[in-house]
This record gives sequence, C-alpha cells and structure tokens, in this order.
Amino acid sequence: MTTPSPSGAAVEAAISRVLEAERSAREDVDRAAQEAAAIVDEATATARAVADRAARRIRGLRAAFETRGAREVAAIDAQARAQDAMGELTPEDLARLSRAVAALCAALTGNAT
Repeated sequence: MTTPSPSGAAVEAAISRVLEAERSAREDVDRAAQEAAAIVDEATATARAVADRAARRIRGLRAAFETRGAREVAAIDAQARAQDAMGELTPEDLARLSRAVAALCAALTGNAT
C-alpha cells in the first residue's frame, strides 16, 4: 500500500468534507420536510376544528330560527282562529270599516276631506 502524497491527502480530506457536508445537508432537508409536514398536519387539524365548530353553530342558529318561526306562525294562526271565532261583522261594523278604508285611501292619495 502506498502512502498518499501530501496533495493526495488534502484532496481526500476535501472530498471527505464535501461528502460530510452533503450528508448533513440531506439530513437538514429531511428534517425540514418532516417539520413542514407536521405544520401542514396541525394546520389541517385546526382548519377542520374551525369548520366543525362553525357547522355546529350554524345548525344551532338554524334550529333556533326554525323554532322561533314555528312559534310565530302558531301565534298568528291562533290570532286568526280567534278572529274567525268572533263571528260575522254587523252592519254597523261594516259601515265603520268602510269609513276607515275610505279615510285611509284618501290619506294615502292626498285626497283627505
């Protein structure tokens, strides 16, 4: 076996340093890729949690809206039934209604008398 010349030893040392730097850089890139994947996974989980929370809130609002709407419709229906139960209008009621409608029409059209 021959002993490498001083210049050959320097070349081998330089090659070893380059190979070590390349291996270290590859490890750094792999580590960065793993960290990036973890960040993406965390962001995805956070986005999914926000979307789930928003969907629950929307469902709650819809349910409250539907409940409120149903209560209001039931109240209107009850009023309509109560008015229907009052019976028919008397001739005096019809005359009073006719005068009120005429007054309203006159007020709306600017022909108030």
